[in-house]
Amino acid sequence: MSTIRLDGHSLTRDQLVAIAHGGVRVELDGDQLTRVQRAADFLSDKVRCGEPIYGVTTGFGSNADKLLGAHRARDELPGGNPQPRSESLLEELQHNLIITHAVCVGEPFPAEVVRAMLAIRINTLMRGHSGIRVTTLAALAELLNRDVIPLIPRKGSVGASGDLAPLSHLAIVLLGGGEAWVGGERVPGAQALAHVGLAPVRLSFKEGLALNNGTAQMLATAVLALDRLGKLLDSADLAAAMTLDAFAGRSGALREEVHALRPHPGQVASARHLRELVAGSTLVDIAYHLVPRFRTWSAQAWSEPAQQALGFDICWDWVPPSQRHGREAFYQRFQPFRGGKKHQPQDAYCLRCMPQVHGAVRDAHAQACRIVDIELNAVTDNPLIFPDAADARAIEEQVISAGHFHGMPLALAMSYVKAAIPVLASISERRLNKLVDPATNDGLPAFLIGNEDGTDSGFMIVQYTAAALVNDLATRAHPASVYSVPTSANAEDHVSMGANEARHVLEMTDDLAQVLALELYTAAQALDYRQDMLNAARALAARGDWRSLAAKVSNAPESTHPDRAQFEAEVRALADALAHAADFHAGAAVREAHAQIRARVAFMARDRALDGDVRAMCDWMEERLRGD
Repeated sequence: MSTIRLDGHSLTRDQLVAIAHGGVRVELDGDQLTRVQRAADFLSDKVRCGEPIYGVTTGFGSNADKLLGAHRARDELPGGNPQPRSESLLEELQHNLIITHAVCVGEPFPAEVVRAMLAIRINTLMRGHSGIRVTTLAALAELLNRDVIPLIPRKGSVGASGDLAPLSHLAIVLLGGGEAWVGGERVPGAQALAHVGLAPVRLSFKEGLALNNGTAQMLATAVLALDRLGKLLDSADLAAAMTLDAFAGRSGALREEVHALRPHPGQVASARHLRELVAGSTLVDIAYHLVPRFRTWSAQAWSEPAQQALGFDICWDWVPPSQRHGREAFYQRFQPFRGGKKHQPQDAYCLRCMPQVHGAVRDAHAQACRIVDIELNAVTDNPLIFPDAADARAIEEQVISAGHFHGMPLALAMSYVKAAIPVLASISERRLNKLVDPATNDGLPAFLIGNEDGTDSGFMIVQYTAAALVNDLATRAHPASVYSVPTSANAEDHVSMGANEARHVLEMTDDLAQVLALELYTAAQALDYRQDMLNAARALAARGDWRSLAAKVSNAPESTHPDRAQFEAEVRALADALAHAADFHAGAAVREAHAQIRARVAFMARDRALDGDVRAMCDWMEERLRGD
């Protein structure tokens, strides 16, 4: 089992993701533990001196004006019967903070989120500005190393003061309360500790506040969401590249010199990645006249027995001389046949603007990663302890109440990402829709199915599901960060809602993954048709009988027509171009992905139940995200 050392300064997103997914131990940096203990000793000394310190000798939030006494007021009631207690009021304050703040609701977070929360909390406490003792911090690390996973319901944080409620669910297990998963079983916290040989912790000065005051939930979910989104961006480029190949589209909009004129980093990166994915394609930038369009199969469509098995027929229209006026230069470059590709030099926006759209989402992702990288090694609790402030003249200069628990830096970054996710899903759905619509799919069959008997729906309803997912994502994209709801009797009068924001983004990556899986599913079917139709035309031309190819021209002039001789010369030129063309295929990276898809989902020649196909595609996408 690998080990990651936590020192409060060098934790990376990749390390946190590795910890989150399990199989990684953490160890605490020795030099930093010295700083941790120094802050705890400093705090203990100030308490003994009677200094008033927020959250240590005062109450919390709106109770900050209440100084703790030397003993419990109830014990002095006339006729009172004081109950013996082993803990002081200062210890009781920390204990009560945890047990009363663990009030979240909803489904529990998955184990990887909780592991990430544990690692984040340990790492920030390692900075030595929180007052926690080394023994308590070591106990928290043991929860992670022994895979005791506190049960943390998903909803209940307002993102300032930090993630109080969910972090209290995390800390309460350390005290022997709450619930946890251990060995795959959900058990009470005390039982979970006993199962791995740990004893409950008794909290000292400020330790409750150190454990539950911070941004660990929103940061953990943000890191995991950004990890997924980074991989989904690559998958979005792959889906786009496969769709571009299936369209036999144009690559000019991807060229390096084009994007040098508007060098947004994400745009440049997406264009470069798309060029790499379609490298080696003989479909992209194909001559217009070579591409036939789909025609419904019939028994008379093909004369050769091998071709009879094809599920399609192909055809072109000839452009007679009378319709070429003003287009002479074009027809000197291309043969005068219209098939599947429209005679236009640019593709639809969902193809031509892929670098701009995908790239903008990449930039949103990069900005959020920059914020997260800072937060991973930040101190986010309150108050902050500066035991080495030698020139301090008052306790207020060494124990400073600040606002690092406020999650707005994360909240706004995730609001940006939250708005970007539906954009990426939307352009994917538009490409999928373009593939199934015979008015826009450049000569492919309607809904990507032969349907010669009129009974097949093909991929029609796949687009419905993608549309429903895009709509759902769009309705969830409204920022939570703009809706502060004050808490703690208005002592905490502005909050970030960053926990909701990050949780939404993590959940939204699931729907985005499914939309991309549906596009890849559809693009693989379209790519098969495009390659098979082109290669069927090539095989027909390679037979050396131009008349067989002429039979595929739907408006060939009659033998007595004045244009007949010119038509025959031009159809011979088309046959020669097809016969001498290389095998028609997608780019190398697209072919590899297509082969992986076909290993899971077969080409659909006739309607079949698609639920298994869709599950297989979504599972494949999750395998890609896990790196399987």
